[in-house]
Amino acid sequence: MILNVRNKWVSLRGGSKVTDVNENEVMYVKGKFWTFTRKKFVQTMDGKLLYTVRNKFWVLFAKKAMIYNSEGVEIARIRRKVFSLHDHYDIKSSLGEVTIRGNILGFDYHIVVNGKEVGHIARKISLRDSYVLEISDDFDPALFVAFTIAIDNIVDSMKEESASVGSSY
Repeated sequence: MILNVRNKWVSLRGGSKVTDVNENEVMYVKGKFWTFTRKKFVQTMDGKLLYTVRNKFWVLFAKKAMIYNSEGVEIARIRRKVFSLHDHYDIKSSLGEVTIRGNILGFDYHIVVNGKEVGHIARKISLRDSYVLEISDDFDPALFVAFTIAIDNIVDSMKEESASVGSSY
């Protein structure tokens, strides 16, 4: 299955549209207006909550995000590797050992579940954050949309941190 995940042009909450290859909206991501943890909700088109994604509030070195199911139970914890030349994420979930390995520029990610590549995330060069997610039909596409949103949240928070550090001098 191939899905496009695009941030909206104008969104005070940080929302995104998720479309199929024919540009039909299949789900959407709704963000909160003001939140320290970049909380976002992956929902069906009729508003049913599928997953909640949020960054960890207190972090020392490793950037982390969590994914919760519709009942509020944590089902996945995403951790960005600290000392890695490439953009790598380890995910603890019920799927087993999940790794999302990025290239050095952070525009191309390979999704590996239990040692087998099952998908791909490509970041498009655009004025707004935009990703193409390709995932095997054996997996829940909404969960991998949540993984994509979690990575986007982590990348955005790292950009903000580096911008604030650079502007303080």
